[in-house]
Amino acid sequence: MTNRNSAHRAARRLRVTRFIVVLTVVIAAARTSAQAPPDAQLPPAIALPPAFDRVLRDYEAAWRDGDGPRLAALFTEDGFAVQSGSPIRRGRAAIASGITKPGGTLQLTAFAYSSSGDVAYIVGGYRYPTTAGAGGRFVLALRSGPDGRWLIAADLDNSGPRQER
Repeated sequence: MTNRNSAHRAARRLRVTRFIVVLTVVIAAARTSAQAPPDAQLPPAIALPPAFDRVLRDYEAAWRDGDGPRLAALFTEDGFAVQSGSPIRRGRAAIASGITKPGGTLQLTAFAYSSSGDVAYIVGGYRYPTTAGAGGRFVLALRSGPDGRWLIAADLDNSGPRQER
């Protein structure tokens, strides 16, 4: 039984790793695409299924309140937070330590999502009410937890296109 569990965990990690590599390529391709005015680069917003939308709304609330432990609880135990201007954080304790004060009214918008079995992703944008231009972009790689709840395996973001001066 132990070998079977180990094989299952290894196969799951391989799927998540492949998934993260594909998402990284998608983000890199988006950054190198032809430059258009920032707002013209935004795909239309989409509605997410409730289980995925819950991830975004819970993330917004924890960020707004500066509640690192609550934000970290949205991640898998070994999850990654890869955010612009910050060190890579791995694991809930490291992710929780990265949030020490209220972060403001973060607004997350989904542009695309997909799921297959127990892995999924959401591609979207983020901004604050005072953000000028398109705002930032993110990809959340998700994995279904043992209870069926979707958890963040990796949060990759960038600050978006530079504003022309």
